[in-house]
Amino acid sequence: MIVKKSPNFQFLLKTGFAMFHKSILFIIIFLFVKPAFTHAQLPRQTERNQMVSAQIEARGVTDPATLKAMRTVPRHQFVPSGEVSRAYQDSPLPIGYGQTISQPYIVAYMTEVIQPKKNFKVLEIGTGSGYQAAVLAEIVDKVFTIEIVKELGEQAAKRLKKLGYDNVQVKIADGYHGWPEHGPFDAIVVTAAAEFIPPPLIEQLAEGGKMVIPIGSPFMVQTLMLVEKKNGKVKTKSLFPVRFVPFTRN
Repeated sequence: MIVKKSPNFQFLLKTGFAMFHKSILFIIIFLFVKPAFTHAQLPRQTERNQMVSAQIEARGVTDPATLKAMRTVPRHQFVPSGEVSRAYQDSPLPIGYGQTISQPYIVAYMTEVIQPKKNFKVLEIGTGSGYQAAVLAEIVDKVFTIEIVKELGEQAAKRLKKLGYDNVQVKIADGYHGWPEHGPFDAIVVTAAAEFIPPPLIEQLAEGGKMVIPIGSPFMVQTLMLVEKKNGKVKTKSLFPVRFVPFTRN
């Protein structure tokens, strides 16, 4: 006896096979394809947004690339475990070895003032936890950062690598001498207070480049300075009073 299959039965059979194939495809994708998570999808995004709005935009920082970078970099990943709850507060925080992570506004301001561009190569003196380097790395092509404290430099290098900042190179050395083999640099960011502008850094600043650096006596109020090189001449401009940890030498 021949049993005819109803149209409904045939439809259900085809639908079942289609759903089965889709399920298998989904499982394969889930197991073997790495999700394309961005830094912005990391936890505490709301706090970063509030930090940018209340602490940074409200004080006059307007550069879109800088604001985007500040909203993206997970600051809480760059502070010691005991400071994680305070990571997005409007203040610097200790990171050990007598060093600090700068106040969010200062990081944003120092980033904006060098007018970073996508194709820039930037030198940072004073890696610390790596936070400023990460912010720069969100904007520019390459970041070269120097830290004199070995433990901090090693920790920062691991942290930056773990978070996917492959365009950052960390060197443990005396930042006074810069990194001549990778110069000249389109911009230089110095995150420790020096009593004068180190001549090697001026030499490694590209024509038309900008350097931001705090100048003044250690443990006193210093002046944040903008240094520009035009036609081989150096021009400086005082920005505002700041307090940074001292520029440490070997």
